[in-house]
Amino acid sequence: MNSNISIPPEFAWGARLGYAARGVMYLMIGGMATLAALGSEGKTTGSKGALATLSDEPHGQVMIITLIIGLLCYSAWRAVQSIKDTDQHGNNIKAIAIRGGLLVSAITHLFLAYWAGTVLLGNDASDSSNSEGFLKNSWGQWVFCIAAVCVFGAGIAHIVKGWNAGFEKFMDIPHQQKYWAKPLCRFGLVSRGAVYCIIGIFLFSSAWVAGAGEISGVGEALTWLQGQLFGSWLLGVTAIGLFSFGIYSALEAFYRRIDP
Repeated sequence: MNSNISIPPEFAWGARLGYAARGVMYLMIGGMATLAALGSEGKTTGSKGALATLSDEPHGQVMIITLIIGLLCYSAWRAVQSIKDTDQHGNNIKAIAIRGGLLVSAITHLFLAYWAGTVLLGNDASDSSNSEGFLKNSWGQWVFCIAAVCVFGAGIAHIVKGWNAGFEKFMDIPHQQKYWAKPLCRFGLVSRGAVYCIIGIFLFSSAWVAGAGEISGVGEALTWLQGQLFGSWLLGVTAIGLFSFGIYSALEAFYRRIDP
């Protein structure tokens, strides 16, 4: 455990910018999915789709540059959380799993920042074309299976964290705001966890049959939900939940304890 960790104020502000950037991403994902559930002009999409949509908006390039900076800051903060154990999880098996998840989060958001950069430059950074060939290899199937288990585990962790309101010990939400912030944060975490579980199940299924990876992200999971019985209702509830997760991330930008 690191009991005397000092986070420079400038880095703390960078971490808060990172939480805000994640919040903007999920507000866009949840908002677009909500419109799709209502039969409007919205469509289900994930982080990459949200960035691509943003690029077509007025001042879209400026917003993408800001998000890239935020995502890089968030990636750096996740890496520090994992390596320096800023939240003092410890070194037992559960703590190692949590810190490993934080490191994976750092890597994935670093790649998302890279992808946003390719959108800014007008390049097509789609990586789905190679998934079928990758899955045809036995080692590729194992990688997908491990990734599926990790994603599913992250989903369960989100659900447990939301159900038990485990986020409260890391946040200083003002008492007068808790009456609405706590249930909203719980709903957002559970919803994101449910989507991650769907992604994990389908990743494992894709690897097991050596298919092309039908569901590989949030956007595909939401599209699958929309196609089920009562799909519009399922999508609508999940979309509102992801929008709530975006608000939860914004609250973390303000109230997360960066320097314990």
